Amino acid sequence: MFGIVRVRHLPTFVSIEPANLCQLRCPECPVGRRKNIPDDTHYLSLELFEKILSEVQSTAHTIQFYFQGEPLLNECLPRMITQARQVGLYTIVSTNAQALNKEMAHALVKSGLSRIIVSIDGFSEEAYAAYRIGGSLHRALAGLRFLRDSKDMLGSAIRIELQVLRLRSNEHEWQWIRRNYKSLGATHLVFKTAQLYDYEHGHPLMPTNERYSRYKKQSDGTYRLHRFPFPFSVFRFWFTPCYRLWSGCVITTTGEILPCCYDKAGEYAYGLLLNHSLASVWRNKKADEFRRQVIRDSNKISICKECWH
Repeated sequence: MFGIVRVRHLPTFVSIEPANLCQLRCPECPVGRRKNIPDDTHYLSLELFEKILSEVQSTAHTIQFYFQGEPLLNECLPRMITQARQVGLYTIVSTNAQALNKEMAHALVKSGLSRIIVSIDGFSEEAYAAYRIGGSLHRALAGLRFLRDSKDMLGSAIRIELQVLRLRSNEHEWQWIRRNYKSLGATHLVFKTAQLYDYEHGHPLMPTNERYSRYKKQSDGTYRLHRFPFPFSVFRFWFTPCYRLWSGCVITTTGEILPCCYDKAGEYAYGLLLNHSLASVWRNKKADEFRRQVIRDSNKISICKECWH
């Protein structure tokens, strides 16, 4: 708001990537769009996580354990969550639930996890397979039940959030989902609009009702990103420039610090954490210059062009 680029504080929230690979091939996910699992697969090490935690625990209020890959593929995840909870941080995990077996569900709930997002984008085999390519609907639903059972057994206050992308393939199920999400094992339900690639001339996954899409049809028949939808449009001033660059960051499995979750390819990385402190990287010249560019004209930055907010 005031054009201040230099920050003196450390992030108040951090998104950490436990793993940079996934079992599924979702068509609108950068990881899913890979034809083969890359050779440079990585899991966040416990040592690197403890370094991050030691730096942010005094200023942060939240750690998100997800970015591009599937977090549950990292066997150290429950231990990381336990350590974050021990210093009073709110913790969130987002998963496709394919690795959410009985043992993992119990370990996550027992760790003190605050909130888990379970992404299921169809409740018939046909609707599920339209997006979650390579996944099992049966396995995902079983994971939800395992979470509910562990929550009841341990008397946990964990928030089990069922997240559903609004897609043309599942729009006939929306009312059914609203009525039945609690019986499936979730405590909360969230519908989310989908980010799509190659949307200019429409997309087969785009909902038929434009109200539930991030993209708006133009008079010439093409589509454009519908930025600042209601109610955000009412408070647009307060969302410009992006507050996230001044309050948080993303840290990948290799220790690379990114400005936000839209930098999926690491195009605007500030630097590596491995041999430096988080403070020195988050406040370095490259980070300052990126924030300055956002203030001047975010429309010239590729990741900002794709940002819905």
